[in-house]
This record gives sequence, C-alpha cells and structure tokens, in this order.
Amino acid sequence: MSSREAAPQSAPFAPTGVRTGTPSVIRDLWEMAKPRLTGLVVVTTAVGYFLAFPAAKSFYLRPFFATMIGTALVSAAASVLNQWAEREHDRKMVRTGDRPLATGRLDGWAAAAYALIAGFGGLSIICIETNHIAAGIALATLTIYVLIYTPLKRRHSLNTIVGAVPGALPPLIGWAAASGTLSPAAWSLFLIMFLWQIPHFLAIAVLYRDDYARAGYRMLPVNDHESSRTGRMALLYSLALVPVSVFPAVVGLGGPVYAVGAFLLTGWYVWSATRFERARTRERARGLFLTSITYLPALLILLCVDSNDVVAR
Repeated sequence: MSSREAAPQSAPFAPTGVRTGTPSVIRDLWEMAKPRLTGLVVVTTAVGYFLAFPAAKSFYLRPFFATMIGTALVSAAASVLNQWAEREHDRKMVRTGDRPLATGRLDGWAAAAYALIAGFGGLSIICIETNHIAAGIALATLTIYVLIYTPLKRRHSLNTIVGAVPGALPPLIGWAAASGTLSPAAWSLFLIMFLWQIPHFLAIAVLYRDDYARAGYRMLPVNDHESSRTGRMALLYSLALVPVSVFPAVVGLGGPVYAVGAFLLTGWYVWSATRFERARTRERARGLFLTSITYLPALLILLCVDSNDVVAR
C-alpha cells in the first residue's frame, strides 16, 4: 500500500452515477485493482519464488507465471472488496473521493462480480498450477485484508499492525509455490516485509492525518496529535528490523555482501525514523516515507543478487 503528496482540504469530486462508455469503465476497473499496490504484491511474490527455486531443484516458467497471475487477481479482489466496504468513507476523503464506487460510476453489484471472478479465478490458478499451501496463503491474505483489517481501520489504531500481516504474506505465496514448503528462510522474508511496513504506513498516516480523521479511520496519528506515540512506534519497528534484515544471511539465504548491505540499509532506515521521532513534522514524515520506498527494493535486489545457490532449508 503507497502514498501521494497530501492534497488540499477540498477538491471537486466527480458527479455520481456518471458513466461515459466502455473506455471509462475499463479505466475504473483498472483503478479499482489498485495497480501500484498489486504491482508491489506481485513483485514481492516473485522475489519469494526466485529465492526458493534452488530448493525446488529447477525453475519452470508455467507455475511461475501462474503464481504471478493468480496473486495479481487475488490482490485485485482484495482491493475491490476493500473499496466496496469503504465506499461511504472514501467519499469523505480528498485522496479517495474520486474512486469509482465512491462516486457511483460503478455500482456494488459490478464490484461484487469483479471481486468474485478475480478472487476465485486467482485462487484456482494458484491451486491448480502450484500447490495447496500457496493457495492457502493467498486465501489467508485475502481474508485478513478484507474481513479483519478493513473493518478494524474504523475501530482501533492497531489496524496498521494487523494490516501489515497480509502485506507481508506475498513472499510466502511465491516461496510455497516454488518449493511446496515453508522454511525459516521463507519466514525471514515475511518478517522483513512486516516490520518494514509499520514506519512506512505510520508516515503515510501522518501525511494524511486530516483526511483519515474526516473519514472516521482510527489511524494512530489521528488522535496522537503531537505524533509522540507515532514517532516512538516508527523508531521501535525500524530498530527491530536491524537483526531481522540480516537474518536471511544467518539461515543461509543471503551471502556476506547481503549481510553487510542489509545492516547499512537498515541503519539508514533507523536514522530516518530517528529524525522523525525527534522532530515529528510533516517534512520528517515525508522523509521517512521516501526512505521506506527506497529501502525495500534496494534490500530485495541485494538479497536476490547475493542469494546463495545452495540454501540451508
């Protein structure tokens, strides 16, 4: 899940009930799939698959592409169901007020059919072309995101931690699809993704504090007006990421170059979180966000480049 620059407090929303032909409907369906979020899900799934395939002895293109397509469809279904559940609240937010369901360009039945087809199709592809473990993790990702995280956003500030669980599961989908098992090396990827998300999303919540408050979402910064608890939490989770980021090298997934690089990269993440904790301004929150979106791809690329051919699993 990513962010844009904070918008003004008011903005013109598209009129409800407007449909302008097939091209507009196609764009709306594409938008509802949250392509940037789905892209991140697919990429992290691919990383898990790539890192696991030595254990699978060989790399086959058909199950790989089936896993990527299936995961993308499941992610799209989760995004559509999330927007369906939050359509009334999306209307109150500047950054989401022009979404297809919020404006009425698409109705609930269309969204339900879209989510059903995408979700069932994606899970079926993964199950048939790979294995039940990968399909089960994909189903868990969909379930936690839609049935637990989505309603929790309006009830408790712990939603950020809960939402980090489905966000961290895609590498396990890829790993299980490639190897048919889950190992400590696979869980190290889950922990990296989980801990990385907390400072990332807390920074976003600070940038969109007013928008979230207007819609009734219980993000931590909404009631933490001085961001003192938000800053401490961001720093705590970034510090926890230091040993976790090096753990793939401990279990044999990454080499010494990765271990050193991960330590330095995570130190940079901690430094950015420390700056935000000491001066809890929008500028520092934006800096932490920008650091987070640079840190993750750099770490994953380094791990893929310096991964061991023979992994202790």
